[in-house]
Amino acid sequence: MNISSLILLPSLVEQDVVYQCIPLVAGLGCSISQINRMFGTVVVGVGIAGLARIRDLMNPMPSSPSEHLKLLGFVSRRSFGSINEAKQISLEDALRSKEIHAAFISTENKSHEETIRMFLEAGKHVLVEYPMALSAKVAHELWEMAEQKGKVLHVEHIELLTEEYKQLKKEVAGKDLVKGTLHFTGSVLDETKAGFPAFSGIARLTWLIDLFGDLTVTSATREEQKDKNYSRMTVHFQTANKKPLTWIEERGPGMRREKKINFCFTSGCLENFPQAPRSAVGLFMQDQNLFAKKLLGQVSKEELAAEKWRILRCLDLAGMIQQQCEQPEKIYS
Repeated sequence: MNISSLILLPSLVEQDVVYQCIPLVAGLGCSISQINRMFGTVVVGVGIAGLARIRDLMNPMPSSPSEHLKLLGFVSRRSFGSINEAKQISLEDALRSKEIHAAFISTENKSHEETIRMFLEAGKHVLVEYPMALSAKVAHELWEMAEQKGKVLHVEHIELLTEEYKQLKKEVAGKDLVKGTLHFTGSVLDETKAGFPAFSGIARLTWLIDLFGDLTVTSATREEQKDKNYSRMTVHFQTANKKPLTWIEERGPGMRREKKINFCFTSGCLENFPQAPRSAVGLFMQDQNLFAKKLLGQVSKEELAAEKWRILRCLDLAGMIQQQCEQPEKIYS
């Protein structure tokens, strides 16, 4: 390819080094390797998700955006020394290091806010597991902080990357909804760490927003049997077309992790998930590639704006749901 057919512009991130290629001719690919920056990364938290992050950062997909990410260590409250040749470093060293440009936050939900703030204040990009915060107000503050500092704040939503969900979205596309229900069951969560069910279960809310557009909460209630460690949250929504949707989040000892759907359209009802092939690329790797694309300036402003709206809107709704569920019952004389 002739260099004259391309414009090289600084990316929004790491402007001194990273360049993105914009073809002068629509549809023209970029074959010149003008992006030569490596982003040093650290993983914070080494639970199941954190270990998956370490694995994927150490074994990026060939010729993928993830090849521009370099794992420089991990942070944990527990003492490991090293994991698969990745070395353990202190939180203070991770924040101070000029070689670390991005943090992958895989800690318990309640600590997301504090950890995001620390790394943004230190001038680092952030990838965080959902939910990014347990308060809509805090989430908006963190997003504004990232934008002011010119840093990427990426919230992982791997539930949108599953083949099961991709097939469901294709099945739903173009159909006129009459009514629908999404019912999730799962084992007990420690809410002091995971947050209120509307936040800890925000993956289901994200599905509904992504499938059916903006929603309005019409009512939300929660039943608890604390002696049995049982909880059931029921939320009723309306779509922009005034169609009813119900989300049920139910948890109790021994409950199987499962999602059930019942979406009825003018053309018929969908009660089972469509058959989906197994993905050749793991969910965390797909998410990691998307984060790397953002760092490299390869995601359009339109896509970024749509993602920002979806994430913050879901957190706004989660806050409204929690508020309604926690309102004291009205007593009529």
